[in-house]
Amino acid sequence: MTLDPEITDNAELHRYELPVDGQVAVVTYNLSPPNLMITETLVPQALEGRGIASRLARHVIADARARDLLILPVCPFFAAFFQKHPDQADVVHPAYRISLGLPT
Repeated sequence: MTLDPEITDNAELHRYELPVDGQVAVVTYNLSPPNLMITETLVPQALEGRGIASRLARHVIADARARDLLILPVCPFFAAFFQKHPDQADVVHPAYRISLGLPT
């Protein structure tokens, strides 16, 4: 999977950003290698229903894989995303896989 060139990692603000129609959707995180804790996914209301949160999730997952990081999906959206896409669970921290009922 390739990374989305429009999504950037704003490391200073601890968030991935995707500008769309003059607004910015974000995924906030805390990085403590080898862990990447995803804390929140925020999509402006005007952008909802366009698959933007899923697009961000796919990007973050690909980035975590490329950087050999394990995701701690504290964010409810990310937890639900992994439950809908258990094939992506390899990048989730083992303790979170168990708590989310994902394959170990």
